[in-house]
Amino acid sequence: MTHPTTDSDYPLSEVPAGARKGLFSTSIMLFSFTFFTATMFAGGKIGMAFDFTTLIGAAVIGNLLLGAYAAILGLIACRSGLNSVLMGRFCFGEAGSKLSDVLLGFTQIGWYAWGTATVAIVLVKILGLPEGLTIPLMVLFGFAFCITAFIGYKGLDILSRISVPAMLALLVCSLWIATDDIGGLSALMAIEPTQSMTLSVAITMVFGTFVSGATQATNWTRFARTGRIAVIASMVGFFLGNGLMIVAGAYGAIVYQQPDIVEVLVLQGLSMAAVVMLFLNLWTTQDNTIYNFAAAGCNLLRTGRRKTVTVVGAGIGTLLAIGGMYEMLIPFLILLGSIIPPIGGVIMADYFYGHKSRYPLLAEARIPAFNWVGLGAYGVGSLCAYFSPWVAPLVGIAVAAVVYIVLFEAKKILAARGQVARA
Repeated sequence: MTHPTTDSDYPLSEVPAGARKGLFSTSIMLFSFTFFTATMFAGGKIGMAFDFTTLIGAAVIGNLLLGAYAAILGLIACRSGLNSVLMGRFCFGEAGSKLSDVLLGFTQIGWYAWGTATVAIVLVKILGLPEGLTIPLMVLFGFAFCITAFIGYKGLDILSRISVPAMLALLVCSLWIATDDIGGLSALMAIEPTQSMTLSVAITMVFGTFVSGATQATNWTRFARTGRIAVIASMVGFFLGNGLMIVAGAYGAIVYQQPDIVEVLVLQGLSMAAVVMLFLNLWTTQDNTIYNFAAAGCNLLRTGRRKTVTVVGAGIGTLLAIGGMYEMLIPFLILLGSIIPPIGGVIMADYFYGHKSRYPLLAEARIPAFNWVGLGAYGVGSLCAYFSPWVAPLVGIAVAAVVYIVLFEAKKILAARGQVARA
């Protein structure tokens, strides 16, 4: 049963025209979301394996693909006013959509736990605090980071407007110092790679690191005033923002053998700036992440109590952080690259092919309990992504979309034969 809600973030319905936002608000929201420490680690690994020119090429290709993926989903979200979990009702069914709710919610709470653990562990290290304060700090930040998400879009927007310029200034300053320390751009480009990696693996890392976030960026692009705004904002966040994180991580790894911008700032003698960057970098992603969890949780439970779900999610994320989520980042990323992108593939195929680019109003739609076409396509896409030796997330998206179309047509043929037989 759907509960009524006065929440201005519309957790269970389309975003109305009067609540839509402009380009600056949507872009800066997505830009702050992609400013994430974990993405820098991916950039650091790539930076150690390629010369600087090839590294830039891998970053451009990977982030163009990621931006295009986010932009297509963003266009659908803007036109329909729905986010990915609400669109899941159409492509997976009323009950079947709970599968995507659980998967998307799980990925976001996993990121939230990792970020909560990271801020506590790094703060203890930078400030030389007693180890015994690590868990109390996890509890403190686990709930503090959710405050802006508890407020909703308005809270996220305000934080983004303050934090993004500050983080950009710190990042540019750090990159400038790093370039000077290495002896200029010519010296940087002359450095030979110390590790090996194929270009395919590099693109997979760039695309896969934040593809789960791109799948749920619809939580903000559905607020975009026009489709053009949604597309441009998606490219700003996932091509420019995520690309900047990849390059910054690579820069740090090449110059200081350290991909994390916080650690780099400490090495550059900017410890207080490092603390500021740590807070802003993680807070702007943490609040977006727990907001995503709340969106999935509201659809799963069919409740409009978004704020309550937000606080409960922060509690779960804090417990996972205390339980050691910090050590599970790499296996977690590999899992995300297989199970999340096919959801986006099914949504695209269902919207453009199954619904001819137009969803009915959610409150008036007749939705079956299970849409076996969408669920089947998702299952095949996930399996192919998991076992793929190539760019797993891209394989998952493409296979899920193609299989959806094949199953959709097969269902139509079977339905037509059934009508003939009954006649």
